[in-house]
Amino acid sequence: MSQEKLLVALAGQPNCGKTTVFNMLTGARQHVANYPGVTVEKKSGRFSAEGRPVELVDLPGTYSLTSYSLEERVARDFILYDKPRAIINVADASNLKRNLYLTLQLFEMGVPVVLNLNMMDVAERRGIGVDARGLQEYFGSPVVPTVGKKGSGAPQLKAAVAALADAGPARAFAVDYGPLEPFVAEIGDLVAADPQAAGAYPSRWLAIKLLEADAEAANLLARHHPEAAEVMERVQALRARFETEAGLSADRHIAFTRHRLCADIFRRFVTVPGEKRRTLSDKADSFVCHRFAGPVILVLILLGLYQISIVFGGWVALQVWPVWGSLESFTEGLLPAAGFLDDPLLRSLGMWTVKSVTAILNYLPIFFLLFALIAILEDSGYMPRMAFILDRLFRRFGLHGQSTLPLILGGVYVGGCAIPAVMATKAIPDERARLATILVAPMMNCLAKVPLYLILISAYFADHAGMAMFFIATVTLFMALPVAKALSLTVLRRRESAPFIMEMPPYHLPTAGGVLRRALERIWLFVKKIVTVVVAVAVIVFMLINFPNLGRERLEDYAARRDAAVDAFMAEVDKTSFKGRIAPEDVLALVLFEEDMKSAKRGVSDQARADAINARFAEANPVFYAVVSREGKDGKALNRALKGVINTRKELRRNMRAERFEASFLGVAGRALEPLTQWAGFNWRINIALLSAFAAKENSAATLGAIYGIDGEGGGSVEQGMLAGEEGFTPLHALALMLFMALYPPCIPASIMVRMQTNSSKWMLFSIGYQTLLGLAVATLVFTGGRLLGLSGVQAMWAFYGLCVAATVGMALIPEKTARELSGPQTRQPKEGIAS
Repeated sequence: MSQEKLLVALAGQPNCGKTTVFNMLTGARQHVANYPGVTVEKKSGRFSAEGRPVELVDLPGTYSLTSYSLEERVARDFILYDKPRAIINVADASNLKRNLYLTLQLFEMGVPVVLNLNMMDVAERRGIGVDARGLQEYFGSPVVPTVGKKGSGAPQLKAAVAALADAGPARAFAVDYGPLEPFVAEIGDLVAADPQAAGAYPSRWLAIKLLEADAEAANLLARHHPEAAEVMERVQALRARFETEAGLSADRHIAFTRHRLCADIFRRFVTVPGEKRRTLSDKADSFVCHRFAGPVILVLILLGLYQISIVFGGWVALQVWPVWGSLESFTEGLLPAAGFLDDPLLRSLGMWTVKSVTAILNYLPIFFLLFALIAILEDSGYMPRMAFILDRLFRRFGLHGQSTLPLILGGVYVGGCAIPAVMATKAIPDERARLATILVAPMMNCLAKVPLYLILISAYFADHAGMAMFFIATVTLFMALPVAKALSLTVLRRRESAPFIMEMPPYHLPTAGGVLRRALERIWLFVKKIVTVVVAVAVIVFMLINFPNLGRERLEDYAARRDAAVDAFMAEVDKTSFKGRIAPEDVLALVLFEEDMKSAKRGVSDQARADAINARFAEANPVFYAVVSREGKDGKALNRALKGVINTRKELRRNMRAERFEASFLGVAGRALEPLTQWAGFNWRINIALLSAFAAKENSAATLGAIYGIDGEGGGSVEQGMLAGEEGFTPLHALALMLFMALYPPCIPASIMVRMQTNSSKWMLFSIGYQTLLGLAVATLVFTGGRLLGLSGVQAMWAFYGLCVAATVGMALIPEKTARELSGPQTRQPKEGIAS
């Protein structure tokens, strides 16, 4: 038997248990990537069938093989161009009539098909019987029943794949289209007349797709047939002739014929109970999808998801942080020692890069819980119901029912993250709605924006803190919805918009193994794709914020102040018994010794551990330990002098950092932008903070602290005092800054995710550019408009809130028909119905 690796595709409609079958066959031997040139996820795995190595590719779940959606094109193109030796068609045995629609189209493509009747346990519970042997004789292809989640039927399915691949070309099952058959035959002959075209695709299949007016089929013909124009002219004539004779368009006749054949096959080979029983799923849906109870249940579920992933996940992240802190400390120990004023470049760059990576890794507990909960929602069958409940509302704004989860994850109220929000848009089948969701998800209140909100609110809206937090937490949604509608009517107007087809699968109890596997897969994909890019970006940002360095005179001035501090300390040393035991060149080492000892004892509450640490440091350097631990009269006196040196060093390093920021490339950019941003109330210092926040939004408060010469260890109160001390800074300034931060473009990791999900650098740059301009426009409107109208910060806040609510209502009132007229013609229209 040949040991050649078999390429096998796994195809099926959504919610048929395809992922469960894939996991059943491949186990942990899986690889996740994207199909070339698109953002659709490609999952492949390996298994052995009768001693033959098999590569299994999981095609996107799709109801049919038209060229209407991206998933359908990807699945069809893989079958056409990669030419798998066999296709495992996973069908839901409890809902076989609908699933057979895809089965018929797979047979038409001329590839050997194994029909996998999955979820047989569900069918049996419902009293449904399926004649697998009869179906096998009818189609002339293997039919294998399985229960994917229990692993039942896996050996038989593998054996069928091996046998079918070795059998060679199978008898092609063909749908009889009745009066359309002569037209199919004529076009098929025209296609097959050219040898190159005949070898590129099945001629009968292409003839049928051309009669369906499939745009991608026409493109395929144009690429491979030398007389494509003449063939298309004949196709159009035959389509018109058939419609005249039959009184029905060819594409509708094809769709109706397939549906009738599905119903006929179902009647012949499937037995159902005489009295239709109301299933548990039907009973649950009477509450879950209820007009009034449904939204309440949805809110409770989303609240639970938010509490577990964001709140509890945030607590877990705090507990896990010592691991990342240890990684930073370990890296710090490998790098050159810190300097008194400046650190060596290798140390500065190395620590900056490691801290950039650990800042992302710190979110892993949140993402893991998030991905696990999403897997539970998907596997349980609730996700389609969530989309069903909200689709009618979101459609008014160019979004989709499945836009709900990304907006929740982004922080539709407070405390999300744009990275998983953009990742979650992968599930949205409507390309226009998916892009619109990607472009507005970063406008939500991610957790990194919250510190700046709290600082500004406590500093300038202390008397209205609760209402101010409510304002910023909710106004983002009232800005995002009109923006999504505007994008749908303008830049996204020619993007494909799929009809809302939502199947309500039966509820399932998710398996722990399946949930864990999918969560780990997504975490690994996230780490692999994001962290590697963050390292490269961190280096670029480091260069922008640290170069060019300070001028020679300023460096000499700081060096003189350093020397003065060291001389003052040495004068105190000469007054003690430590004279001659500590030299000027030992001062920096003594300072670093004190920092290391303090760091080693941080968080240690056990006295035995503290004593062990003391003993270790005392053994390492008894002289330094005596000063740091204040041993004897001289130790106490010199310790006070050491504190003075440490404080002076901190002040000098902080001031140098602030000056370096101002003189850096980023600082120059902040100064250059001031003539423009002054209308929004931003000076050059705020500009630098906002520019640095593009790397990570957490940087905004820390950068402001560095620029204003404050260490920042005091948290929010320090930055509050810093901003309150800025001359002329008013609540109106603070409001404009809050709104700009709310609309701030996605940070670098989120921008990278936008690039990955759209597969386009142009969309990434557009998301950065339009949100920057929109944020600046809104901040200018609030600040300059508020000043001209003489409004206080609170008055401007609620005036703007009312404006946003009015804009949201106005956009919602634009009828869908009018929206389509404004957006112009669509690229494609649906050509076939989907059986429910």
